[in-house]
Amino acid sequence: MSGSSGGGRLASYVAMRVVLAIPMVMVLLTLVFLLMRVAPGDPIQAALGGHLTPEQLAERQAAAGYDRSLMEQYFIYFGEVFSGNLGTSVTDGRTVGQILAENGLPTLVLTLASLIVALVIGLPLGILSGRFQSSGLDTGVRIFGIVTYAAPVFFIGLLAQLFFGVYLGWLPTSGQASPLVQALVEPITNVVLFDAIAAGDWDSIKDALIHLVLPSVTLGLLVSGVLIRLLRVNMIQTLKSDYIEAATARGISGPRIVIAHGFRNAMVPVITVMGLQVAMLLGGAVLTEQTFNWPGIGSVLVQYLNNRDYAAVQGIITVFALVVVAISVLIDVITGLIDPRVRFD
Repeated sequence: MSGSSGGGRLASYVAMRVVLAIPMVMVLLTLVFLLMRVAPGDPIQAALGGHLTPEQLAERQAAAGYDRSLMEQYFIYFGEVFSGNLGTSVTDGRTVGQILAENGLPTLVLTLASLIVALVIGLPLGILSGRFQSSGLDTGVRIFGIVTYAAPVFFIGLLAQLFFGVYLGWLPTSGQASPLVQALVEPITNVVLFDAIAAGDWDSIKDALIHLVLPSVTLGLLVSGVLIRLLRVNMIQTLKSDYIEAATARGISGPRIVIAHGFRNAMVPVITVMGLQVAMLLGGAVLTEQTFNWPGIGSVLVQYLNNRDYAAVQGIITVFALVVVAISVLIDVITGLIDPRVRFD
């Protein structure tokens, strides 16, 4: 009976989180719409104003709906978003769907690799810092966490390129792979690593993995600082709990207490915050891709911004906003599965 009740509460909790996400999406889409309208003129005029006659310009503005009132454009924008039409680039004529298909996967690979780096660095350092509070190790880890959190990602990227690429010559500093590998591997997914795996070319796979090291570590360090600081605080609070003292009194070993009891309970709020860090990873990917010449959404977004192609920029940012909301809902659901205390009664 209790299991059925628990399942019902979880279902109600998930449904409530999905319902609450709807106004969040509406607010984000409204902000995107308004921010794109702050700039003077419209995308047609900004991108092609100097290349068209006034008659051609007016014709294209009318076809795109930019001659209508702001309120009419607002409802048209929402209608297009909910119908799956996120806009078309004025610069190259690609739809946002095509842009995502061609450039989205490289950004996803970089983001996931960076998240893995953040977890590999942040989890053990956060646990050790919380376990050995006020020690020399704790001080060093805290300083490392502050520096990685505060340092601009492009600055870390430039230093990494200079030190590991130029001075030591250990790692490549740009691109998904060397020019020869990119020329030999047949492009299927626009990710050289995946294309090399599909071809079974181990030398190309190794080359692509080496090229992924610097950008993923650079971006991963950005998030690891947040993870270290948050996990440390929660580990300290958890290790001072009554049930930890009871486990110690029963003779349970220190490492087992730290991992099985302290770490598990300390991770609940960390999981919540880590979901929000995906937004930071997406934002950091823009600068990281520019720094390392990585052909993802971030690089394309900068190009469209430089070309003042607001139609494409609006569509890409809309996708970013929807991804952040979706991840936020997913993290709430995962948290509800891990810790029943957060569910609504």
